Amino acid sequence: MSLLLLHSTGAKSGEERVHPVVYNDLDGRYAIFASLAGAPNNPAWYHNLVAHPEVSIEGGTETVNVTARVTEGEERSSIWEPWKTAVPMFAEYDQKTNREIPVIVLDPRS
Repeated sequence: MSLLLLHSTGAKSGEERVHPVVYNDLDGRYAIFASLAGAPNNPAWYHNLVAHPEVSIEGGTETVNVTARVTEGEERSSIWEPWKTAVPMFAEYDQKTNREIPVIVLDPRS
């Protein structure tokens, strides 16, 4: 699994927040998963992205400005289902919670 640093703006505070998150590379886009290890609530960073979708990410020595969007329906399934197979602990998180774990795509901005 690969990690990136997600720089977001707090939904309530307006302050910068930095969170390490696991990601899946989607040919120049990135998918992240608001699993919170199967907890009943979404992680705080998810709410930050919904409120302020213009964020940046760091991976290695590179910083990229991206726009976050929550996926739905077929797009979500086409990312989430293979991910659960590739990384079984996410399938376990899915089993532990009654909520639908959000899949967020980070699209690079030009």
